[in-house]
Amino acid sequence: MNWGIFEGLLSGVNQYSTAFGRIWLSLVFIFRVLVYVVAAERVWSDDHKDFDCNTRQPGCTNVCFDHFFPVSHVRLWALQLILVTCPSLLVVMHVAYRQAREKKHRELVGEGGARLYLALGKKRGGLWWTYLFSLIFKAGVDSVFLYIFHRLYRNYTLPPLVKCSLTPCPNIVDCFISKPSEKNIFTLFMVITAAVCILLNLVEVAYLVGKRGRECWAVGGRKHGDPGIMLHEPDCPSSLKEQEFLLQPHVRLLRESDCDPPGATLPADIPWDHVKKTLV
Repeated sequence: MNWGIFEGLLSGVNQYSTAFGRIWLSLVFIFRVLVYVVAAERVWSDDHKDFDCNTRQPGCTNVCFDHFFPVSHVRLWALQLILVTCPSLLVVMHVAYRQAREKKHRELVGEGGARLYLALGKKRGGLWWTYLFSLIFKAGVDSVFLYIFHRLYRNYTLPPLVKCSLTPCPNIVDCFISKPSEKNIFTLFMVITAAVCILLNLVEVAYLVGKRGRECWAVGGRKHGDPGIMLHEPDCPSSLKEQEFLLQPHVRLLRESDCDPPGATLPADIPWDHVKKTLV
């Protein structure tokens, strides 16, 4: 499997992620994808061939191997990594949708017209919900696969010896697993990294929700005239670029506030609804 394709697609997520998201992406590719490609596939490559049972009964070894290993570790990990990285592509697709929409809008109103978005990659509106959904989905996928591994392989470990009495085995036979210690080390490593990724996802969810809640609380407090709330209001320009944008002759804030730039005007041919949509 060519994991370079996924790496190339997800590399664009970095510019739209928070610090926690960048750490998560680095952890996935360095400690999960690379370990899987470089080492894990080779460790499990001789899994079936070196599964030995002390019997010559035809079919007994295959039946016992299928019973104790219903799904291969490497195939489960491959499915897990695919499902856990695909939600991040939703963020890139949402930003690409915004870019296409902005391009069509500029073609209609011209280069000097108003913009639909102050920043295409800023997590506001639908993009915020898309990003939040991707975090919850990734944490849920990792949790489900950790549970599956625990159900299939007790305590995430493999014993060196298993006993099998399934048909067509003539009696209880002993079967020996190839390199159980090395496989246990890789299994525990993948489990720990998945748990760390879940923790990072949950921390990022708490960060996004907490930040949005603080902004809403600050705006609500200022609307009710609470003088004790001095937090930054999200409607105010928080960067030099936004301030320069609001100083343009075709842009004006919807209401008067302390952060309104002096001299900002609104031509009569631009509707207020359009300005609201541009600033949100």
